[in-house]
Amino acid sequence: MAIDLATLKEYLLPTLVPIVVYWIYSGIYYFIFEHFDDYRLHTKEEEDAKNKAISKGTVAKGVLLCQFIQFSLSFLVLLIKRKEGELVPAPQPQMHVIFLQIFIGIAVMDTWQYFAHRTLHTNEFLYKHVHSWHHKVVASYGFGALYTHPIEGLITDTGGGILTYLISGMSPRTAMFFMSYATIKAIDDHSGMWLPGNILHFFENNSAYHDIHHQPYGLKYNYSNLFFVNWDRLLGTYMPYTVEERKNGRGFAARPAHRKTT
Repeated sequence: MAIDLATLKEYLLPTLVPIVVYWIYSGIYYFIFEHFDDYRLHTKEEEDAKNKAISKGTVAKGVLLCQFIQFSLSFLVLLIKRKEGELVPAPQPQMHVIFLQIFIGIAVMDTWQYFAHRTLHTNEFLYKHVHSWHHKVVASYGFGALYTHPIEGLITDTGGGILTYLISGMSPRTAMFFMSYATIKAIDDHSGMWLPGNILHFFENNSAYHDIHHQPYGLKYNYSNLFFVNWDRLLGTYMPYTVEERKNGRGFAARPAHRKTT
């Protein structure tokens, strides 16, 4: 079956565009906001001390590897669909249908991310050999958002994205925007920054919430990723927190409202 370039691009963009967005948006954080000490959740000295086990170069290479695998799988799926004659231009539904699909997509993504993430923590083998890669970055920063073991990348990001796309019924174009926004949200949550007036903090799952999870005392709490924290609240893994301005005026600090023990 012949396939035109426009159709090929339509099906590849939901994977390719979020990768481009990832490096542009995380680059903005790294080269601009990260140098504003007034908005950091960890001072530069704290970040260097807590992340001494892994370099930023290693993190960047790990992210690129996972993105290469993800894009390669997407391209492989397209080749299979083309061979089977299933690749056709996808119509864009009406706006009210798109909103419903996005609502479903958020619910699916949040559910998959919570239970997959929690399993990666509670299963000792998976945590030691897979998820611990991500937690080498204790004081997180933007472009480290998708630094994971390739197996975790397949489970959480690729698997979650595929499920969200299939269950929600999104068109490739809607999926491109949805996954790009999810990418921006993931970067913001891992940015280690508390920027005033940040509209992404409309969601309780934000940079402070996820920073608590990255600290040693929060490893078994605040598993929710991306949007809402309903599963944490329902299943008893929610750790309340406060964001306090540092006494010396050098930024902010996210702290547990009351320390829990495991």
